Amino acid sequence: MEQPTIIVQKLKIEEKDDFLLAEKYYSILSVLNDLKLTHRETQLIAFTAIRGNISYKHLREEFCIKYNTSSPTINNMISKLKKMSILIKDKSKVKVNPVIILKFANDIRLDITLSHGQTN
Repeated sequence: MEQPTIIVQKLKIEEKDDFLLAEKYYSILSVLNDLKLTHRETQLIAFTAIRGNISYKHLREEFCIKYNTSSPTINNMISKLKKMSILIKDKSKVKVNPVIILKFANDIRLDITLSHGQTN
């Protein structure tokens, strides 16, 4: 049986700030893992990853102003994202699961392999 050819595609995306870079990253994770996250949810995850948590009133207010949303909306998203284990409760703080946090001040290079499953 002939082995499939490997296709290499390079993409370079430049974003002007850490928040937009983080939003792109979490959007990619959502698509690849079929999480079906909304744009606002990826914004919340990105914001929380960069700010460290979303527990304090001033952080929630900053998010509401930056993304033109409300506190009840944040609470609904937090509840959903905690059920998905994307956000976790660490003592009294709601944070992004450390498994998916990167330092967004750095450039990021993703190596993604999409492969055909083995059939018997």
